[in-house]
Amino acid sequence: MKTILLWLLAAGLHAQTNAEVRGSVVDARGGEALSNVVVQLVGGSYRATTDPAGRFRIGELAPGDYVLNVSTVGYRLVKRPFHVDAGQSQEFEVILSPETFRQVDASVVFEVRWADGARVQAGETVATVTGDARALLEAERTALNFLQRLCGIATLTSKFVDAAAGGITVLDTRKTTPGFRVLEKYAVLCGGGTNHRHRLDDGILIKDNHKRLAGGVRAAAERAMSAGHGLPVEVEVETLEELDEVLPTGVPRILLDNFTTYDIREAVTRVAGRAEIEISGGVTLARIPELATTGAQYVSVGALTHSAPSADLSFELEPA
Repeated sequence: MKTILLWLLAAGLHAQTNAEVRGSVVDARGGEALSNVVVQLVGGSYRATTDPAGRFRIGELAPGDYVLNVSTVGYRLVKRPFHVDAGQSQEFEVILSPETFRQVDASVVFEVRWADGARVQAGETVATVTGDARALLEAERTALNFLQRLCGIATLTSKFVDAAAGGITVLDTRKTTPGFRVLEKYAVLCGGGTNHRHRLDDGILIKDNHKRLAGGVRAAAERAMSAGHGLPVEVEVETLEELDEVLPTGVPRILLDNFTTYDIREAVTRVAGRAEIEISGGVTLARIPELATTGAQYVSVGALTHSAPSADLSFELEPA
């Protein structure tokens, strides 16, 4: 298993109020660039994936508090809180360390054969592990649990993305396994999907309970739009009548909950480009090609993370 060094530089650009985060991810032992490593700034919708040269860039950062997440399969997730002021430059050094087998025996060597997100055929070797047999057997099940779960999510996501054929963006949800959200959402990215909110404070999503508490969907939408929090606002509607109530408030995104395909098309006509439209509820793989032709921009699928079957992976020992 290898250790990764990440060099991160935050530089003040584009006037005094904005900054840029850029850096590279390299192997600590050999120095080679590492691609497909996800870098996310939680606390805003900022994320990037390292390119073939191991480089990444996240621009237009507003001053404020963030948490840096750096992750790739087989290594320990790093979370680093930081604050950036207007015009401030910051530099971080982050080390990603291998985890599952390292917990048992630090001398075990883990070699990945494929980049995260690669499509692998049945029978292919995805990784090799070299070390003491006792250590390998002790860590086997935990390692497989991680890989099977995350590869299963990535595989299911890729099926939805393929079925969409570019006609609609496939989103995940916050319906994730407790403690696994960052990893499971990373697996969605590897499958070609797009992350929705990571946390409640990534954006305002008005749902049925909020509508009841506020006294109706329009009242809830108006309060969210006038609160001055600076977060994106999305409102869930369950009928075309609720849609008509919400449209005058100017919300930027409307979620159509459990709409028929006919009603989705009618909703798109009524919205007429005044807001983005997200489809949710009752979404199956079989429906995706049809939903991709409705004119809606997004479809969110909770099943990507709460119902993905585990990938069929096995661990086979060969004596040296």
